[in-house]
Amino acid sequence: MAIELFFNGVLTLLSSPASVAIFFAGLVGGLLFGAIPGVSMLTLGAIFLPFSGLLPASDAIMFYSVLYCSGTYGGAITAILFNIPGAPENAPTAFDGYPMTQQGRAGQAIGAAVTCSAIGGTCSVLLMMLATPMIADWAISNFGPPEIFALVLFGMTVASSVGAQTLWKGWLSVLLGLIVATVGLDPVAGIERYNFGSVYLLAGIHFIPLILGFFAIAEVFVQAEQRITGRYQLPIFNTAYPSLGDFWRLKIAVVRSVIIGFFSGVLPGIGATLAAFLSYNEGHRWSKNKSNFGHGELEGVVSSETANNAATGAAMIPLLALGLPGGALTAMMISVFQMHNMEPGPLVFVNSADLVWVVFAAMFFANLSILLLGWLETKTVLHLLRIPFQFLALGIIVLASIGAYAVRSLPMDVFVMFIAGIVAFLLRRSGYSVAGIVLGVILGKLGEQNFAQAMQMVTYDYLAFVTRPFVAILLAAAVLTVSGSLIRAFKA
Repeated sequence: MAIELFFNGVLTLLSSPASVAIFFAGLVGGLLFGAIPGVSMLTLGAIFLPFSGLLPASDAIMFYSVLYCSGTYGGAITAILFNIPGAPENAPTAFDGYPMTQQGRAGQAIGAAVTCSAIGGTCSVLLMMLATPMIADWAISNFGPPEIFALVLFGMTVASSVGAQTLWKGWLSVLLGLIVATVGLDPVAGIERYNFGSVYLLAGIHFIPLILGFFAIAEVFVQAEQRITGRYQLPIFNTAYPSLGDFWRLKIAVVRSVIIGFFSGVLPGIGATLAAFLSYNEGHRWSKNKSNFGHGELEGVVSSETANNAATGAAMIPLLALGLPGGALTAMMISVFQMHNMEPGPLVFVNSADLVWVVFAAMFFANLSILLLGWLETKTVLHLLRIPFQFLALGIIVLASIGAYAVRSLPMDVFVMFIAGIVAFLLRRSGYSVAGIVLGVILGKLGEQNFAQAMQMVTYDYLAFVTRPFVAILLAAAVLTVSGSLIRAFKA
């Protein structure tokens, strides 16, 4: 039955030249917009939204499904080549992808990103087709704000050991990110915090200017310093792809990242960004080459890109089965359903089963298409490394400034980006972890919001909070992680 429905979805996808054209528009548009810092797939989705009501329902929903897959991968290219993540979910890819570029292994890094993006996305879609209603019901009934807070806390304990010279600098990096996350309004009482009388800071510090400063601007400063001191080396141009042996060596990392990404995508509000960071952290935890992480370890790229693409298919599960969006783009898809007089939820599998399977088929073929388009893209964009630094640095600064301004059209975001770049440059020289700061910012807001909701759920009874099974397991894992890190630090 499922196979028949899938083939019906494929036939709908290929029913007309217009449908095929819309499929490729979403595919190419996601790759291009995902690769432009600050201008993500959400930008294209928002532009296209008013026009989606003019299209047949199947074409409109297919466009957003394909855009979600290709846009998540697109940001990996600039993350690897220039240390500029196209989107937050590609930030962990830069931690090892860019050092690989500096070592002349850009082709290997991009090849791994392309292949593992396709693997993660395809596995996620297959799992989505097999068990959407069942998995959605399980996730919603077993995972609420208490469990999500415990998951966030566990992620922070692992993040402290990634990219810093010492454990203490790792913890300070995460805590600095948490401090930045508190700027703005308290999520419960709406109390102003650390805004220093500025109206701009009431909304908090936006993540896109921060990440552009931490990566793009800081990297320009680092390379400029290297040129001044005579330590600058031209990037080595190499288009060699990873071998089959490389992928076989990392097979466990791929499977682990698919599971983490899929699980994170099923939970509303978690999404691809946290999936990528959690998978990167777990890759570091279980790797035999821990010391290589942050210095050009292929497993870091594989862990991040497999997980963030695995989260795309999984995020459709709560959307379709329960009508709960897992992120901004899936929230747009709810609007598309409503434009065509449909409401996502359990009845959508009864009333609009044909459209659901169009989504499944479109995402399946989109992930397969990423392999071919990603390969062609790699062969062309790698030539950007031949551009002299003085021109490339100017282009990076201009592009990053446009990206920071485009988010909210606020000049202050551009200033925040440059301040973040200077701070990240100084912290990197001192051995602190930019990865830890970024993760602290992301997890801080998510963790605080879910902790407040969790306390309200258990009426501020901490014992009831801890007795929830999944909360207890995740908190125990966090305690063991911290204990192990402390023991290793004292032994060293």
